[in-house]
Amino acid sequence: MSESESTGPDPASSAPDPWKGLRGVMAGALVLEAITVLLALPVVADIAGGITWASGTYLVVLALLMIAGAGLQRRSWAIPFNLGLQVLVLAGGIFHISIAVIGVVFLAVWAFILVLRSDVKRRMAAGTLPSQRPRGGS
Repeated sequence: MSESESTGPDPASSAPDPWKGLRGVMAGALVLEAITVLLALPVVADIAGGITWASGTYLVVLALLMIAGAGLQRRSWAIPFNLGLQVLVLAGGIFHISIAVIGVVFLAVWAFILVLRSDVKRRMAAGTLPSQRPRGGS
């Protein structure tokens, strides 16, 4: 039996990336928020007296930015971009209060995501993530 056969794969190289899951959560949150913003179009149309070119364009472009942003979560500027989108959703309250309510709800979601990110960062620094534990029996 050669040395490479007895040692197996390097545990450090096969460890899962802890940030990958968090990036997936952030991308999923943006897609769900984009769907919610698009579902607000009928509300604005029926309750707010109709969709104007400004409100319709604003909401559709905002949703498209969210969908595009979902694919950009590996970038270093992804979190500031995501939070900037939340500010834009809150500002959409000028068209109808329901848009601002969506913004408040998703602002709470993003606050929770930032708490999760902080926890992952802290646990990585302490070396207590499951992917950082030694594998094997004893």
